[in-house]
Amino acid sequence: MAQIAHCLTVAPVAHRMREFRSAWPATDGLAVFNAVYLAVTEEIGRRIEAGDFPDRGAAATLDVRFAERYLTVVDAVADGGRAPACWRPLFQYRRHPGVRPLQFALAGINAHIGHDLALAVVDTCRVLGCEPADLEDEFDRVGDVLTDLEEHIRDELLPGPDLLEVADPLLHLLGCWSLERARDGAWLAARSLWQLARLPELAEEFTERLDRSVGLVGRMLLTPLAPRG
Repeated sequence: MAQIAHCLTVAPVAHRMREFRSAWPATDGLAVFNAVYLAVTEEIGRRIEAGDFPDRGAAATLDVRFAERYLTVVDAVADGGRAPACWRPLFQYRRHPGVRPLQFALAGINAHIGHDLALAVVDTCRVLGCEPADLEDEFDRVGDVLTDLEEHIRDELLPGPDLLEVADPLLHLLGCWSLERARDGAWLAARSLWQLARLPELAEEFTERLDRSVGLVGRMLLTPLAPRG
């Protein structure tokens, strides 16, 4: 597998995210997620180059296919299209004054992991001619990077002591969502979609329902709490 994807790097997708960072104001909810995702992508790129992944080519392919799904949504919306249901809440609420930065970050992570990651695993298997089980190590290590950064994200974006009246309901809201459960769900969805490849109508229905269910969680995460000061 590595020889097929050896030439792939995460540099081009990271470059696109830096362009978004330059174009969007820091207060834009999508910009908040983009900053988090750029940090994740850069860290994965460093670990791939350092040889931390068992198969560098497979890891690069998975990461690029994963990132491309986010970039495609941004481009489609910029061209006047409609975002998938999983991403729609973030695009709709990206400028809402009552939504806190941490909510934006986690809503984007929810959409990207809960929906896009499963499809990216399937895309990668088709490109590399392998089974999802062959990518499990790469999948787990990408998830480990996200887990390593999650605590940092929460510490950095959680309101300070002067906003405790906001932090209380925010902590309650965020306690309803788990990165670990989202990762587990993405892996199960990827394996299910792979098995449904011979049943395209059922696979399409499964994908649509996954999209809508992840979107519902995203809408919950973006519940407005209080105007920003």
